[in-house]
Amino acid sequence: MDDDGLLYRVYERRLTKELEAFSLPQHLGVIVDGNRRWAKEAGESTEHGHRVGAAKILEFLSWCEGLDIPLVTVWMLSTDNLRRPPEELVALYEIITGTIEQIIEAGHCVRLTGNAEALPVEMRAGIAQAQEQVARESTLTVNVAIGYGGREEIVDAVRELVRDLSAQGLDGEQVASAISVDSIAEHLYTRGQPDPDLIIRTSGEQRLSGFLLWQSVHSEYWFCETYWPGFRRIDLLRALRDFCRRERRYGA
Repeated sequence: MDDDGLLYRVYERRLTKELEAFSLPQHLGVIVDGNRRWAKEAGESTEHGHRVGAAKILEFLSWCEGLDIPLVTVWMLSTDNLRRPPEELVALYEIITGTIEQIIEAGHCVRLTGNAEALPVEMRAGIAQAQEQVARESTLTVNVAIGYGGREEIVDAVRELVRDLSAQGLDGEQVASAISVDSIAEHLYTRGQPDPDLIIRTSGEQRLSGFLLWQSVHSEYWFCETYWPGFRRIDLLRALRDFCRRERRYGA
């Protein structure tokens, strides 16, 4: 190991040790951005960039499991992404399906987050088949956000809530009175889960782009310049250290 590699390992161990004194996020969101730009700068194809990015997701999840972070939401495909060229989408569908299969094979509990109806039938069937596999008891739940948009999630939640209330025989005024923050939250894709404590976005972009719009009202954000395929464990540790040093006042 060269001197740079040794210094990296020493710094990584020091950060890991430092985090032992803190409470880490119970729900970590990550926007895996920059696969295409990474591929372009590396002189590789877009598909290659997506495949390297997919492999990084599996590595990232192993880091989270090692740090006892119980819940991670990974945004792999947005509703806006569905407008990309057909040839890129075909490759993405195959890569995402294979990645979900690998996440399940790694023993993690997978929960789909998004509008499944927006995805090809074959992809939905492949994912459903993978989810039928019996996995060992998992310490990590992974929300895989595909066909996901924050505005669409809120609209879907309200529609589902209104249908449920109408099915109870309530009139319009009663339905309106029954709509609340809590009742909408109970119909989100992430129902029953805690809101994200920390959201990480790679590639230098400093915006959420609609990621977990409702749930992120009190989330902390951490942005880094690194493209997703180049994201390292030490980058995760830095994000967690920064999060642990912040004072979360929740508007108070």
